[in-house]
Amino acid sequence: MERSVRGKLQPHEANTVVVRGRQGDSSEAVIIGGMVLDIHATPSIHANPGTTAPGKVYYVQGGVARNVAECMSKLGAKPYMISALGFDMPGNLLLEQWKTAGLSTDGILKNKDIDTPVVCNIFDVNGEVAAGVASVEALEKYLTPDWILRFKNTLLSAPVLMVDANLSGPSLEASCKMAADMGCPVWFEPVSVTKSQRISSIVKYVTFASPNEDELIAMANALSGSDEFQPLKENHKKNNLSIGSLFQILKPAVLVLLEKGIKAVLVTLGSNGVFLCSNGSPSCFKGPVGKTNRSGFGEQLYNAVMQSCTPNSYSGFSKLDKSDRLFAVHLPSVPASVVRLTGAGDCLVGGTLTSICAGLDIMQSVSVGIAVAKAAVEVEANVPSAFSLAAIADDAKSVYCRAKMLFQQSML
Repeated sequence: MERSVRGKLQPHEANTVVVRGRQGDSSEAVIIGGMVLDIHATPSIHANPGTTAPGKVYYVQGGVARNVAECMSKLGAKPYMISALGFDMPGNLLLEQWKTAGLSTDGILKNKDIDTPVVCNIFDVNGEVAAGVASVEALEKYLTPDWILRFKNTLLSAPVLMVDANLSGPSLEASCKMAADMGCPVWFEPVSVTKSQRISSIVKYVTFASPNEDELIAMANALSGSDEFQPLKENHKKNNLSIGSLFQILKPAVLVLLEKGIKAVLVTLGSNGVFLCSNGSPSCFKGPVGKTNRSGFGEQLYNAVMQSCTPNSYSGFSKLDKSDRLFAVHLPSVPASVVRLTGAGDCLVGGTLTSICAGLDIMQSVSVGIAVAKAAVEVEANVPSAFSLAAIADDAKSVYCRAKMLFQQSML
């Protein structure tokens, strides 16, 4: 996200979202993946190898799936989380926060033999991750197909299932096949370059995927069975390329994912925004009408975004809104007062999923996701304590109105 002088969102700000709703509400997303305690260490001066440096150390609730679900809950949704925790200090912290948020713990396996996943990140003075150690083996060991399949009925009314690539191959396959059997769209979150390659066994089930540039390349290589695609060179990552040139470099890899059946690929570009690439116009992609959540905050979000991001206010698809074309659109970021970058991608997904569940189309939903990510980078935690509906709608409008068509091609 770009830096600016705009202030942070405050919890007491007008139109701040207050989480309400009954546990077990229908038409809510199901999230399967990791709940992790993150340890963030940030030096106040440039650190030197072999010695300590003064700074701050924070315990932060983390994990890709958990971050996404918490973000959705702060936006008024009630996602159903399926995960695994131990009866240890990290597990107790994570579980207590989950209960405090009023979210169901029924899908969270608790076992004394589980070592709750922990990730320790060391940041540089600019807030970028300099090094890290992840202890997340418990997710693959205990978040098994048998545990996941116990919750098949939760997908009956779910608008979408999100899985993160921390799951083992068998658990990913069980989750995605379960969703296919229930007619539920699947969102695949790649997590990392290495784990993103797990897309190979489940691609036929995946509707949405949200890789960054490097994860996109790894996924395209895994799906094509080759090393045809190379990671971006460092000078390409330093904002030396135009958006159009960057897309031309990434387009062949994007096409591999679309040709394998993924309906919409969101390539997250950090401060450069998102490439939304789809099989058919992005304006066509909405959640099933009978599974949208148009009550409470879902209704407020839908009405606010429909007013600020009306479908006819973006003219790019006025004559091209066809299902037999490949499309790519660039949605830019919005200026932000950057504090920490770690939660931005997860909050982008959380905001997008919340919007899909409310009945917005994918282009409106990604615009909301970018607005939510902007709020996330302005706080220390992975997920802000509250969001302003007015600010989200305004920022989403800025994104939506500045979206630019990059590519269209007939599939025939």
